[in-house]
Amino acid sequence: MGEILSNYDVLGAFWWTIKLSFFGALGALVIGTITAVMRVSPVAVLRMIGAGYVNIFRNTPLTLLMVLSVLGLTYIVGISLSEDINQNAIRWAIVVIAVYHGAFVCEALRSGVNTVDAGQAEAARAIGLTFSQSMREVILPQAFRGAIAPLGSVLIALIKNTTVAAVIVSAEAAGLMQRIIEFEGGSFTVFAIFALGFVILTLPLGLLFTSLSRRLAVKR
Repeated sequence: MGEILSNYDVLGAFWWTIKLSFFGALGALVIGTITAVMRVSPVAVLRMIGAGYVNIFRNTPLTLLMVLSVLGLTYIVGISLSEDINQNAIRWAIVVIAVYHGAFVCEALRSGVNTVDAGQAEAARAIGLTFSQSMREVILPQAFRGAIAPLGSVLIALIKNTTVAAVIVSAEAAGLMQRIIEFEGGSFTVFAIFALGFVILTLPLGLLFTSLSRRLAVKR
């Protein structure tokens, strides 16, 4: 184990995983929130667009989206996010992670919206709030509180799914593990190091979100 840690930048690879997770989660939260509002919108077209987005990306393999982003959009269509090949792959990985998990964030938030009593939306309309105002001031704050646990599950899944980015990004943890196996051979030690790394990243988040869901649960 000591030889692997000294010969390879394992901590640096996990730092890239953390950065992919952070920016991917930030993008997924923005996309998922917007899509969740569209899915509960009174406008039928917006509901259809939101439902279409969720159904398409929830049922498309993440690996396929990763490969499509570089081989399809960059080399065939010519859409590049950076002139540097590595930076282009990293940026596309963030975009794909955000777009893919945005669909799951949307459904988690929609479940939170469903926990809000319908009378509160009616009261918001009664005092003259528009749909966007009632969502911003009344519904979404409670929906986020009600969806803390599923949002935590989505975040943990997102962190683990960054390993799929290894098909286009070699800098993150799964990419480094592939290189170590290629040059050093596969062993229990290699898998144990990277498995432990992901446990360290995800286990505290699971405990944190469980605690938050209990403390911030909306009293009914």
